[in-house]
Amino acid sequence: MHRILFVCLGNICRSPLAEGILRRQAKEAGIALVVDSAGTGDWHIGQLPDRRAVRVGIAHGCQMSMTARQVGSRDFEEFDLILGMDLRNVQDLCAWPGAKPEKVRLTRSFDADATTQEVPDPYYGDTRDFEAVADMLETACRGVLASLSHP
Repeated sequence: MHRILFVCLGNICRSPLAEGILRRQAKEAGIALVVDSAGTGDWHIGQLPDRRAVRVGIAHGCQMSMTARQVGSRDFEEFDLILGMDLRNVQDLCAWPGAKPEKVRLTRSFDADATTQEVPDPYYGDTRDFEAVADMLETACRGVLASLSHP
């Protein structure tokens, strides 16, 4: 069974949305996966996702009751694929103690039609920004699932 970890800065906006979307898509496709999310920072540990992320995630059919946590060295052992939302996340992950850079990629690298490889942080935006991020993640997560079927 594949194990996938999504990572953003605080684990309250982008990565929980990605976690919820990939879980939903995998369930719909009948694919067994372990999916989790984390942040490179520790500011929001134990908190629920941002209320806007929850609202948009639920509108996309996702369960959004996960709690924020910080990435740890053990994640590089436990997960097959660690997907950062932006270049800073990927750089931070590759510099993490115990990092396995070969497991780290940008989330949107799984979207062949993406005009940019980064998922922008919607935290300082409004609901429309969260909806745009969710749409990007829907496409990227479909690409992740396709890559698992055709490595």
